[in-house]
Amino acid sequence: MAVYTDVSAAEMADFIARYDIGTLTSFHGIAEGVENSNFLVQTTGGTFILTLYEKRVARGDLPFFIGLMQHLAARGLSCPQPVERRDGTVLGELGGRPAAMVTFLPGVSVRRPTAHHCAELGAGLARLHLAGADFTMERANTLSVAGWRPLFDVARDGADTVAPGLADTIAQELAALEGDWPKGLPSGIIHADLFPDNAFFLDEALSGIIDFYFACTDAFAYDVAICLNAWCFEADGSYNVTKGRALLSSYGALRPLSAVEVAALPRLARGAALRFLLTRLVDWLNVPAGALVKPKDPLEYLKKLRFHQQVAGAEDYGLIP
Repeated sequence: MAVYTDVSAAEMADFIARYDIGTLTSFHGIAEGVENSNFLVQTTGGTFILTLYEKRVARGDLPFFIGLMQHLAARGLSCPQPVERRDGTVLGELGGRPAAMVTFLPGVSVRRPTAHHCAELGAGLARLHLAGADFTMERANTLSVAGWRPLFDVARDGADTVAPGLADTIAQELAALEGDWPKGLPSGIIHADLFPDNAFFLDEALSGIIDFYFACTDAFAYDVAICLNAWCFEADGSYNVTKGRALLSSYGALRPLSAVEVAALPRLARGAALRFLLTRLVDWLNVPAGALVKPKDPLEYLKKLRFHQQVAGAEDYGLIP
């Protein structure tokens, strides 16, 4: 989450008037994250999250995201629900951007996950994958291996200003993964961006999952690899195998990984690290003027990539054979 598009009080009040949720009492921007403009909105009818879709979110994908949240909630997963407007639609426009209101989920995100949090997350991820099994809509993952080279083309010239030799490092890794990316793995609906700031906890239990705007149809094990990257590394860049074991064990208790998924996990983890290295690099080099957002450090994912390049097998992530 972030704020790229500023909205006046008058514009916000006019937008809220199109809903049956009372009148606007207050709102403020949410500065976390890097993708869309988000606002915490208080009305006389309750608390809501308003999202203005920017950057990588295509207008044509919005029915998929909205339908998915509705479907997952109907299957018992705690996630935000789109709020209908008076005319029965859920999409509007604000600040020249497509916009939607969703329900507010109670809970807090954790900045330093423990092994317990990782276990809760692993089970939640498995429940998400299972709940999405009968969702009929599909969306290709535009930020999988085929989408990485276009990102690199955008960032190549500025990469070495972030770290000497970064462009060559990315070029070599990209060529290696393009030549040997896992195919034919069990697939379905994945979150694809389940970082700690997209998971809420109450009393140490996972209470909700938010921000489904990268959700897509892809390999389940790739989603697991994204979470290993996001949840199981320490601030100094070291991998915490205890956290990894907790995440993988709780995931596997609900949805066991197949032999082919286990074999592919190191490759998938490398790809996940490269994906976030590239998107963070592009964001680092292209922050819009006046945006109320702090870009995330791409070099965090360079450190993670280097770890994955040395991994011999899934056991190094904590997977118990």
